[in-house]
Amino acid sequence: MGIRNFAPRSHGRRSMTGFDFSEVTKTSPEKSLLAPLKKNGARNNHGQITIRHQGGGHKRKYRLIDFKRTKLEVPAKVSAIEYDPNRTSRIALLSYADGEKAYIIAPVGLNVGDSVVSSEKADIKPGNSLPLFAIPVGTVIHNIELRPGKGGQVCRGAGASATLAGKGDKYCQVRMPSGELKQILSVCRGSVGQVGNTDNENISLGKAGRSRWRGIRPGVRGMAMNPVDHPLGGGEGVGKGHHPVTPWGQPCKGYKTRHNKRTNSSIIKRRK
Repeated sequence: MGIRNFAPRSHGRRSMTGFDFSEVTKTSPEKSLLAPLKKNGARNNHGQITIRHQGGGHKRKYRLIDFKRTKLEVPAKVSAIEYDPNRTSRIALLSYADGEKAYIIAPVGLNVGDSVVSSEKADIKPGNSLPLFAIPVGTVIHNIELRPGKGGQVCRGAGASATLAGKGDKYCQVRMPSGELKQILSVCRGSVGQVGNTDNENISLGKAGRSRWRGIRPGVRGMAMNPVDHPLGGGEGVGKGHHPVTPWGQPCKGYKTRHNKRTNSSIIKRRK
């Protein structure tokens, strides 16, 4: 896995970087694990835009990923490492001993031919899935459940990982990528290792069109708008005397927006 540079034959190419896809071993996905992915342009059932700057992009098929890892005590062999257009990480195609196939997020160090298993007694090696109480303290983990049986929700992006910081009778302490220390039920599952494709953060898109291929539409600065469209809009020349706010007047850049009292008790140490 490495980063590819391009010859500077245009302004966009000069700063553009891309993947060399050296770790990808199969170009076509497993047909039985595909699902249609309909576009909605970030609009809800009333046709209103609920998330700005989304729309367009290349057509995709969704890859059915096994985030739950509930096929217990059945060893699987890694058949291929594939590219997934729906996420920043790579995915691994597993072939179980009973003939079933599944996709999982590919961690660092997982290669074609390796064997993985989901079990309480599994070895501590990349790709294996265990309950948190069965994982040694200090282990790097990813794809972590927050509710038993719901499937992994935390640490699924490229290069992401958390650390098991401590264990108790009912809860385990997990240090999140943000630095937050969170307690999670010990029966929740996690996978060993760090999510692969760690160079994703170093990629430079190089041109606006490459963002449009990904379904990201242009974002206009509030200062460049009219007063009717944004609180920072209007004025003769460039006006910089405003506090940064959203188009709806809510302060941003430092203003706390967390109002989730339900999960406050699970946070042992804040990220700040």
